[in-house]
Amino acid sequence: MGKIAFVLSGQGAQHPGMGKSFYDAFSSVRVLFDEAEKYRPGTLEQCFSGTEEELKRTENTQPCLYLADLAAAIALTECGVKPEAAAGFSLGEIPALAYAGAFSYSDGFRIACIRGCEMSKTEPAAMAAVLKLADSVVVDTVAEIEGAWAVNFNSPGQVVVSCRLEKLEEVKARLKEAGGNILPLKVGGGFHSPLMLPAAERFAEALEAFEIRMPSLPVYADRTAAVYGENPKAELPRQIASPVLWSKLISNMAQDGFDTFVEVGVGKTLTGLIRRILPAAKLYTVTNAEEAQAAAEEIKNV
Repeated sequence: MGKIAFVLSGQGAQHPGMGKSFYDAFSSVRVLFDEAEKYRPGTLEQCFSGTEEELKRTENTQPCLYLADLAAAIALTECGVKPEAAAGFSLGEIPALAYAGAFSYSDGFRIACIRGCEMSKTEPAAMAAVLKLADSVVVDTVAEIEGAWAVNFNSPGQVVVSCRLEKLEEVKARLKEAGGNILPLKVGGGFHSPLMLPAAERFAEALEAFEIRMPSLPVYADRTAAVYGENPKAELPRQIASPVLWSKLISNMAQDGFDTFVEVGVGKTLTGLIRRILPAAKLYTVTNAEEAQAAAEEIKNV
């Protein structure tokens, strides 16, 4: 076996009940959630029994996802699996950095709350995944539409587009005409596009109140597809308004010797993307306490 990495889920994978299994099974996760509840009352109810519509609201999604992602990472570590690097998709980068020691778990939750609130204040917009088209075709087609951008390069043949609401039908029509399949995403804004620049500026100002260190564990950044440099405080706001280079990030991790990826959090989206990027990779998904135990046993026995 080569090196092991944790990858942490991003927005769109949220669902009612996320994190509950870890909360029930691990005392350290209960501490994490209970501290968050003190800071932001109602968070536990949203995570464990909130409606899909409630969880779709960005100001709710991001704090809840932060806890569920980090809970899974903590649980798997307590089961005996320690990664040699981490990466997170969009919001997932916040719990990845917290896990890696860039800031405390409680500060990470506060940062996730601020990020979600600032991103929710931007103009209403839409995002959609485009399948079955070459990345270059998506980029060139969307470039001809003012108010639309190719933003997330998820895997070969899957690119996500952000656009203003009034441009969505044109985006869908043009990309379908080019031969693509269009899947709307469960998000509330045009993330990772220029529409997020005001949020990025406000987020940067808010981050000045936090102590943010170089992570002790390598964390690969979405914006650069490389390991975080010396100034994570500056990188975090840039990520909000920049494309996610997930396909390149995973390819770079493979070149650095990673062949085992454990998706820790709330879904299996990243596992599916990595399978398309690296068909030979060893992949595990940990969304509950039982999966954490099973994955740990299998990984330790390889």
